[in-house]
Amino acid sequence: MLAYLVAVIGIGFVHQPLILALALAGALLAAGSLRWRLLRRAVLALLLFNAGVSLAYVIVAGWQGKAVLDALLLINLRVLLLVFLGFWLVERGKPLAALAGWPLLSMIATLAVGQIAVYRRLLDDFRLAFRSRNPLPPRPATLLRHAGAQGSALLDKSLQSAEQTAQAMRSRGAFDV
Repeated sequence: MLAYLVAVIGIGFVHQPLILALALAGALLAAGSLRWRLLRRAVLALLLFNAGVSLAYVIVAGWQGKAVLDALLLINLRVLLLVFLGFWLVERGKPLAALAGWPLLSMIATLAVGQIAVYRRLLDDFRLAFRSRNPLPPRPATLLRHAGAQGSALLDKSLQSAEQTAQAMRSRGAFDV
């Protein structure tokens, strides 16, 4: 856990894409047989978000007449390395056990794990419902309708969960400093 913390802080101070690429290659080698599964998970987790951020960055930089390739490479390599290391930590370590000495952090991590389970179940339910209602390959309009309904449900659930979590944490003194 300490090595992960040092790595995350250190990565934030690196501003050379080559060094980040070498660090990613080193992390891939060190991950052993888990490397490709972890890399795939990291890329899939980042794909949509980083594509959106990168596109917005290209548009703004183009409007301002600035070069973007170096900055995009640096940002995307850094984020990929951080997410890869995060997935590796979760896969190899026991983050909840490592936080046992800090009750507040343990409570926050436990709440986060619980929320992840809730959203994973909700997404699985949506996927199964969509598959059962569409025996034939769906049209693009059907996919968009489903994505809209799913996004709306996830947003509603997020707002409700955030309010409940904040109330639960407040009642346990999490915000009392």
